[in-house]
Amino acid sequence: MKHLLIVLILCLAQTAMAQDRAQADKVRQVLQRIGLPDGFHIDLYALVPGARQMALSPKGDVLFVGTRRSGVWRIPDHDRNGVADTIEKFAAAVDFDMPNGVAVDRNGTLFVAERNRILKFPNADQPGQPPAPVAVVPQGQLIPPDEQSNTHSARVIRFGPDGWLYVSLGQPYNVAPRSKLALYDRTGIGGIIRLRPDGSKREVYSRGIRNSVGMDFHPVTGELWFTDNQVDLMGDDIPPGEINRQSAPGQHFGFPWFGGGAVRTREYRDDDVPLATVMPVVETVAHAADLGMSFYAGTQFPRSYRHALFSAQHGSWNRSEPVGARVMVTTFDASGKARTRPFAEGWLAADGGYDGRPVDVIQTPDGALLVSDDFAGAIYRIRYAP
Repeated sequence: MKHLLIVLILCLAQTAMAQDRAQADKVRQVLQRIGLPDGFHIDLYALVPGARQMALSPKGDVLFVGTRRSGVWRIPDHDRNGVADTIEKFAAAVDFDMPNGVAVDRNGTLFVAERNRILKFPNADQPGQPPAPVAVVPQGQLIPPDEQSNTHSARVIRFGPDGWLYVSLGQPYNVAPRSKLALYDRTGIGGIIRLRPDGSKREVYSRGIRNSVGMDFHPVTGELWFTDNQVDLMGDDIPPGEINRQSAPGQHFGFPWFGGGAVRTREYRDDDVPLATVMPVVETVAHAADLGMSFYAGTQFPRSYRHALFSAQHGSWNRSEPVGARVMVTTFDASGKARTRPFAEGWLAADGGYDGRPVDVIQTPDGALLVSDDFAGAIYRIRYAP
């Protein structure tokens, strides 16, 4: 019995992954072509296979990275030099199922949201501490098991300023059928739910969302903002992607009556919209796949970027002329009017192929940005040094 316990502890501990020098050089060559505003620089932070949502430890010296595969990565940078110390497979013995969503609380506990489960790992940021998973939402209880799908099931999670955990639940259709609407409204599928860190007090916070894969809370107002991927197969230029702002619990954002912005879906275009809906703050180019986003609260970047919103466009798959594969920035004037423009671009090649596909954007304690890329299997660091 003692021998089995030792084996289990060793299996649960992190296992380091060597970096492929040739692959790193290839990625750095691509980065030389990335266009940025004057004074900004982009570097390779680490090669991380399947890198998706990211979360930093309370001290900012350990990065956790989720994937759509079966693994989570732990990446320390204890010397704070802007380059990963090691890349470690986190909790290698745990049988993860699409562990895309990661978030860390103020105590260093890592929360991992899978397709249909949420786990937490106390002391995940501490060296030498073997992670012991605890079920926050047990398997099969995040959504009804019959609704489990490979489509729109990459969960994203964030802790809100209220200390609750917010979880997006993408609905598994291009356009949800009428037969599912009542169930989805009740369970929060096609919306964002929130719950206490112990899994209690679950409630539906946001409704009428097709598939949100990025959210953050405004650093001043505390309001929830999120991206939403809109309806496919309606044409190259409609419907637009969305960046939304939620000002009160329970608001509805229009899906499935609206496919993106004010564009009605074919399936519901003859229906009266049965409830009040909130239109997006920003409409983005159609099918660019807006994913992870973060407000900038640092001081390294010029003052014009203070509280700007950085968001990743993963890139299109159903458009005759590909778009996206870039990092966008949205700034706001004194009246609150938004202006969105490319910030880092060049991963979309001239022939329409991809050299990278950004997924998530987060800020480090020194005010730099980290950008994950699941296509190149990499994390980049963007810094300002005029």
